[in-house]
Amino acid sequence: MNVPNFGPGTDPGMLRAWAQTVEGLGFDLLMVSDHVAVTPDVAEQYPAPFYEPFTALSWLAGVTSRVRLGTTVLIVPYRHPLLIARMAANLNRLSGERLVLGVGVGWARQEFAALGVPFERRGALTDEYLRAVRAAWADEKDYRAGPIPIWVGGHSDAGLRRAVELGDAWHPLRLTPAALRATLGRMREIADRRGRPVPALAPRIALRLTESPVTGPERLAGEGTIDQVAGDLDELRLLGAENVVLDPFNGDPDETRHPRVAWQALAAVAALQDDNRSRRTEST
Repeated sequence: MNVPNFGPGTDPGMLRAWAQTVEGLGFDLLMVSDHVAVTPDVAEQYPAPFYEPFTALSWLAGVTSRVRLGTTVLIVPYRHPLLIARMAANLNRLSGERLVLGVGVGWARQEFAALGVPFERRGALTDEYLRAVRAAWADEKDYRAGPIPIWVGGHSDAGLRRAVELGDAWHPLRLTPAALRATLGRMREIADRRGRPVPALAPRIALRLTESPVTGPERLAGEGTIDQVAGDLDELRLLGAENVVLDPFNGDPDETRHPRVAWQALAAVAALQDDNRSRRTEST
């Protein structure tokens, strides 16, 4: 579940309610987004307050007990790689080894400028920093705190290559079913050419339930009736996905004031998954 850590309705009490709702419904992973400087290009989509992800997840670790905690996605070039390595290792240890580190290259030019990071080098910096993070975890005893999976976002060829070379999983964000299938095929080709295993599939999909079916090629995975969402989850399972992140935010910051709509959708999916598990158990 992708929890909004931004917007006019988000405060500590709301974040706590989100986390306890997600955990209470039986979901096993809670993820938050990343921005550091809420520049105009960021604020247009994700207005302040924006809670920094390592800080927010550390606090949420203390108000939950079981649910894993992650970033979807941490913008790697924004922080020194040793800081990323240290903060991730510390959070993983303090939370009882519950961290999933989802990473990406970023998109907000004004935010890059505000942080003094060259936008044009964001891909190369991400590669360099991820290698440095892995090296720090491997070589420095006090950086290590159990395995921390790295989920790599992006669906360009560079992003797919990065997932193959540096990731434990590929973490595409909000694609149509057709685009996801096609891009997964491209990633398998890249892995084959490089003689490397295909990383696990861990997509983030939309969660927008409707009363009538959503049709057309632009329909995102996770968008439509509960039966359509069920079909998407079944297809993702057949494609090999062991983790699917649901994202109920549809672009209107005012949604953060009214989370119950998203919670009801989550409850519907949780009930659907419980029913599916029961049927699979009965069949075996």
